[in-house]
Amino acid sequence: MQPPISRFPDPHRVELTDPSFGPIHLSVHEEGTGPAVVFCHGFPELAYSWRHQLPAVASAGFRAIAADQRGYGASTAPDPIDAYGLTQLTDDVVRLLDALDIEKAVVVGHDWGGFVAWGTAVRSPERCLGVVGVCTPYIPFPGTEFLSTLVDGDVERQYILWFQEPGVAEGVIDPRARLVFEKLMVGGVDPATVRASADGRRDMNPFRDLDGLVTHGEPITDVESIDHYAAVFERTGFRGGINWYRNIDANIRALPEIGSEVLDLPALMICAEWDPALPPALAAGMPNVCTDLEMHTIAGAGHWVQQEYPDEVNALLVDWLRRRFRTATGS
Repeated sequence: MQPPISRFPDPHRVELTDPSFGPIHLSVHEEGTGPAVVFCHGFPELAYSWRHQLPAVASAGFRAIAADQRGYGASTAPDPIDAYGLTQLTDDVVRLLDALDIEKAVVVGHDWGGFVAWGTAVRSPERCLGVVGVCTPYIPFPGTEFLSTLVDGDVERQYILWFQEPGVAEGVIDPRARLVFEKLMVGGVDPATVRASADGRRDMNPFRDLDGLVTHGEPITDVESIDHYAAVFERTGFRGGINWYRNIDANIRALPEIGSEVLDLPALMICAEWDPALPPALAAGMPNVCTDLEMHTIAGAGHWVQQEYPDEVNALLVDWLRRRFRTATGS
């Protein structure tokens, strides 16, 4: 379990203009000066999920920036489901750069934020110095039809499928916000251990029965951090983040090039060996679609690797940033 971080920078509010869905305010945390590094969080997370990375990257001579993304925390959560497509989410990154008067940035993403990072590199390469995937490889979106085959069409056994019907997942997990983080914010576990305890049915939905969910990993965060996540999601609910999932088929139709278009810019992939959601094997094809790629795997790490193994993630990230984008001071 990692110690609490006491100096996560206070947020400031940045207004973006979405021509289709009106003003979007993002709650933005930033620290340091130098080349910009923008961090994109996943589900169910916040800018706070990068609390270990911002100080390290800022100390290395970079301007480290993390926002509660659209639909999360103190940022705007529009009502329409189609306000959460990958086009809108990647446009938010570019508009944030515009609002902060930044020409180019390295974009770092974990989990869903990884798709935002890779998508920004595909759609707006002229604004990207480089791109980093943490757990999330550069691959095409898995559509609901494919996901259904993994559970023999049983929607309740696959969380992304279960998320598709508006109100269903929210009705179950909104009242249990604290339990979500107590049960899910755990470290990596050898997949063989998990398989040995399974009942033979492949259940890919940890959210449906949180009370009965058996977890194998050790907690990776402190009570203070659980308190923070719980307080925020008890206030906002999970609707905004779940709406990202309700756009995956629309994303495939709108952006079929994601995962197949060759990226010609510096790229770093940090895998977590025991990530059950995004195992390193998913990244195997990345050398075929990234011309300037560096890959690493953190042994024994689970899905929340930047919180479970912050020192290891920071070492890989800072080393790559310094080698590829040296600051004005040459640090």
